[in-house]
Amino acid sequence: MTRIAAVHGVLAPHRHTQREITDMVARHCLPAGADRRVLDRLHQGAQVRSRHTVLPLDRYGELRDFGAVNDAFIAGAVELGAEAVTEALRTAELSPRDVDLLIFTSVTGIAAPSVDARLAGRLGLRPDVKRLPIFGLGCVAGATGIARLHDYLLGRPDHVAVLLSVELCSLTFQRADTSPANLAATALFGDGAAAVVACGARRHTAATATGPTVVASRSHLYPDTERLLGWDITGSGFRVVLDPAVPDVVRKNLACDVDGFLTDHGLGRDEVTAWVSHAGGPRILEAVAEALDLPDDALDVSRRSLAQVGNLSSASVLHILRDTLEAGRRPPPGTPGVLLAMGPGFCTELVLLRW
Repeated sequence: MTRIAAVHGVLAPHRHTQREITDMVARHCLPAGADRRVLDRLHQGAQVRSRHTVLPLDRYGELRDFGAVNDAFIAGAVELGAEAVTEALRTAELSPRDVDLLIFTSVTGIAAPSVDARLAGRLGLRPDVKRLPIFGLGCVAGATGIARLHDYLLGRPDHVAVLLSVELCSLTFQRADTSPANLAATALFGDGAAAVVACGARRHTAATATGPTVVASRSHLYPDTERLLGWDITGSGFRVVLDPAVPDVVRKNLACDVDGFLTDHGLGRDEVTAWVSHAGGPRILEAVAEALDLPDDALDVSRRSLAQVGNLSSASVLHILRDTLEAGRRPPPGTPGVLLAMGPGFCTELVLLRW
């Protein structure tokens, strides 16, 4: 079995209250003198208290084109990524030269050479390290990345694999865009990174003795949902596609997907001791809870993460996994857990864990 040896989350350096971000959005998105009550209502309803950004708020109005935005992404992704991987390896009691595979995922910027290549020398990874940069999976990529680490380590049980997610969502901010999708996005998303260190079945450290195992994963892509969630790539950068029907798709499909997955492993929902759900937003979390008929407190860790840092796209579910593994929250050893996320496609990824 694949064993998760460490999960480390990092937040961007500039922390702001939700009100400070709302005021910034009003200055740059709404026409002078415009009624801002809809914006205020969206931001208050997001149930987010604070968020982190890679740049100070006054810098966002100075980013004039996609090139400037993407340069800021590369610089920020390298800094946050280096910190996340370094600390995750330290927690796992491994060195950079132990790493055999580095998967990097982001949906908020692009780079060639990719961010993982830019990090290899800085971190001290071996020249023969395998690298896999992934773009386009969006919020689901944290769960999918763990699933792909597991697939790799099943065939290479002596290896160490690392997943790095860096999402700088604030850099997708679109000035003068008053569309409901853009205003909703400005209410939810924050900047952060996370790294997961996983070891194959024959690779042991002190950290792997207590980390959860990955048992299996399952992907599901729903037909005719391509325009529910994603980006339109424009001259000013990434313009969000966010359909209000997303929670309805979750309510309609998630229970069947989860039940089929658990049944194949001889389990039922009532046996799951922790649900590690991506914090997509209050309506998404409500849809997950309703679809799976979960107890009132089952998604408290996800709700707490949303309130404290917002939706970190693919890094969110990894921060929530880290929080679940903290002392005092760790589920009973040997019991099953489900990690889940959703993303563009529209799709879901389910990962069965054993605590």
